[in-house]
Amino acid sequence: MMRTRGYDDQIRHYQDELAVKYLPAVKAMAYRLKERLPRSIEFDDLVSIGAEELIKLARRYDKNQNDSFWGYGKTRVYGAMLDYLRSLDIVSRANRRMIKMIDEVIAQYMDEHGVEPENRYIAEVLGEDEHKIKEVRRVAAIYNVLPLDDQLESDQKDTLEQIEQEELIEKIMEVLETLPKRDQLIMQLYYFEELTYKEISQILDITPSRISQVHKRLITKIRDKIGS
Repeated sequence: MMRTRGYDDQIRHYQDELAVKYLPAVKAMAYRLKERLPRSIEFDDLVSIGAEELIKLARRYDKNQNDSFWGYGKTRVYGAMLDYLRSLDIVSRANRRMIKMIDEVIAQYMDEHGVEPENRYIAEVLGEDEHKIKEVRRVAAIYNVLPLDDQLESDQKDTLEQIEQEELIEKIMEVLETLPKRDQLIMQLYYFEELTYKEISQILDITPSRISQVHKRLITKIRDKIGS
């Protein structure tokens, strides 16, 4: 009995050390995600969510089945952070419509002036309260870090729910292949390499605000194509 307890304690100690070892990686992941989020989302909250998931994963990790703990766990830790953002339940249908309208105003303004307009200008164009525009843009900042299939959710959600995940991804890839090479590269760097707007801007020599606007325009284009 004592031998079994000693073995269990040894396993628990190993699991705890495993979680502690990769806590810096969780913090780095939270930091990169936080860079793309509004100030209202706390860095410490993301770390807490990620660390909690890390501990759970360490408790059930079997090194005989997977020799890389972080390789096994990083997708699940990141997924837990995204689940937390989804749990905020901020992207209502009304917000999605407003986000699209704001994106259209910003795109037109940037084409003419090369910079993003202030909230006051957007509010005047749309006939909305400036505070509401600011809040919806905060929502959009969270919305834009979620996976692509989350962002494609629309008023036609019931139809999208009938499409198998593989078919949806295939449709998305078909749309991406029709885009200019630079646009494809931006989407690849953002979603697959998980680079920030700032990091992409340094690679492509384009301002972060322009990268942001191109990203929003591409999401709208993909959403329209999928919807049709």
